[in-house]
Amino acid sequence: MNSISNTSKNIFLADDDDDDCAIFEDALNELNSEVKLTVTNDGVELLDTLNKTVPPPPYIIFLDLNMPRKNGFESLQEIREIKKLKDIPVVILSTSSNVEIIDRTFHLGANYYICKPTSYPLLTKMIAKVLALKPEQLTGQPQRRDFVLAS
Repeated sequence: MNSISNTSKNIFLADDDDDDCAIFEDALNELNSEVKLTVTNDGVELLDTLNKTVPPPPYIIFLDLNMPRKNGFESLQEIREIKKLKDIPVVILSTSSNVEIIDRTFHLGANYYICKPTSYPLLTKMIAKVLALKPEQLTGQPQRRDFVLAS
């Protein structure tokens, strides 16, 4: 059973691409219409929103890397440095499969890394995979070999 079907979760998405945000929201709603999605378009907006709304923290943050004003690397680093935010699970959602970029996000403390799927069904599958993880799998960081989630 998919753990997301049992309880409503507050999920954040930080991505500057409106089309990607709309597709993500559609996929999430297909999995569970009870999920509350908060969308921010860059790292500045993400951190402002988090600082105003936490506590309670979101269940998870899906974070794009290439955004204006404050990119995903800077946002992740700041999240991990702020006491009330540092334990929020962060999943990187990026078009890059560059090993150096993946390693950098791992060392900055992301919980998982997903290369943005190229199709709606794959995106839905990847979101479901993340949301099906047990809380203890989300709050800790996996071994590097398990860090990148594949479809």
